[in-house]
Amino acid sequence: MITDTIAAISTPYGKGGVALIRVSGERAVEIAERVFKPAGGKALSALQANHMVYGRVVDASEGDLPVDDGMAVVFYAPHSFTGENTVEITCHGGILVTQSVLTCLLAAGARPAQAGEFTKRAFINGKLGLSAAEALGSLLEAGTREQMLLSGAGMRGELGKKTNEIYHGLCMVLSSIFARIDYPDEDLADMSREQMREALSIALEKTEALAATYRTGHAVAEGIPTVICGRANSGKSSLYNRILGREAAIVTDIAGTTRDVLSETAAIGRVTVRLHDTAGLRESDDRVEQIGVQRALEHLQSAELVLAVFDACVALTEEDDELLEKLLRHSGCVIGVLNKTDVATKEQIEVLRTRLADCTACTISLSAMTGEGFDVLVQAVNDRFIDGDIDLVHDAVVANARQHAALTMAKERICGAIQAIDTGLPVDLCCSDVELAAEAVAEVDGRAVSEDVVAGIFAHFCVGK
Repeated sequence: MITDTIAAISTPYGKGGVALIRVSGERAVEIAERVFKPAGGKALSALQANHMVYGRVVDASEGDLPVDDGMAVVFYAPHSFTGENTVEITCHGGILVTQSVLTCLLAAGARPAQAGEFTKRAFINGKLGLSAAEALGSLLEAGTREQMLLSGAGMRGELGKKTNEIYHGLCMVLSSIFARIDYPDEDLADMSREQMREALSIALEKTEALAATYRTGHAVAEGIPTVICGRANSGKSSLYNRILGREAAIVTDIAGTTRDVLSETAAIGRVTVRLHDTAGLRESDDRVEQIGVQRALEHLQSAELVLAVFDACVALTEEDDELLEKLLRHSGCVIGVLNKTDVATKEQIEVLRTRLADCTACTISLSAMTGEGFDVLVQAVNDRFIDGDIDLVHDAVVANARQHAALTMAKERICGAIQAIDTGLPVDLCCSDVELAAEAVAEVDGRAVSEDVVAGIFAHFCVGK
């Protein structure tokens, strides 16, 4: 049981109109009323919960020296975000005054909150599942509209609802197996052998369908490692700027302008890409450029999406042919980009399109400078990473590798249980696989998860959330 009381500034550091300081724990109201004095003269604990009141913030250690005026609201357990007694004080948003209010609360008996500790307490107290807590963390970091929508669905518990269905289905099978084991001479099992197999098959189907959403969830939430590559002066940096929507990379007609890897996170349609613009692939006596080319090749190897850029105005060069050889062996999604189509001939474009056919998933013709054809590239990327049947607002979507790994383990264990039934083994031999499958499903929403995993998740939150 958590007995200490924590406090932290929950708004970003800096100067603003207002700032919010949150206090949570068994002694939250007691500590806060030493610092906040309602204007009506009553103690904070004597006022109605869930109603904001005006008053003064004072430093009790300095004889109630006035620090600021502001508003406060009390939430009593379990009707708060953390499930604990909570007080939120809103004061003026100056850096010094905000820190002074927090200092007063710490002097009155609170301790500084750790990163993500308020949300961690909400999870521990059963106010939200682990997947919802992860979604909240993702919402705070959201950089695209799709990330925001996906996080919202996670916070509303859509993923938790789906895993609950699977978990309870597996528990029904387990209860029948246990009844057979504990009372072999009695007919106490709710399910026959055939019904158990059917229930496991339904659980497997639901688990596979849920796990399959990870391709979309990964593309939206985690982002696709993406490399723009090609020989020097093919227009890679122009495409990089087009995707970002601003002049982030220097563009000149001088080959070798980009000498190192430029990296940013951006959106291509609904897909989040962790984008890398690389140095042009060519032989060079320049030591710095050689390092840039080597880094480009390293990023190419690990990319899930490759945008291979070719100058559509000229025939393929030796450097282009070497790149095509590398693309033939690449395990990720490779999209060929025929650039400078605003000045290239249709005949040359078709010749290049034929040459690229065996090395790429598709080939797009565009002008990175004018934007013509860019919408086709956006659609091509989305078609390969986003399931158009998924509604990010209302559907359950697996958003991270931890959740996907748990569901993958569940699939394997359910398959093992079904195989045991199909091969005629005694039903009680399925027990271990079904138990492990249920545990794996439970991990998705935090019913059964290690302390290290929980600590790792909340360590990525900001202090005050």
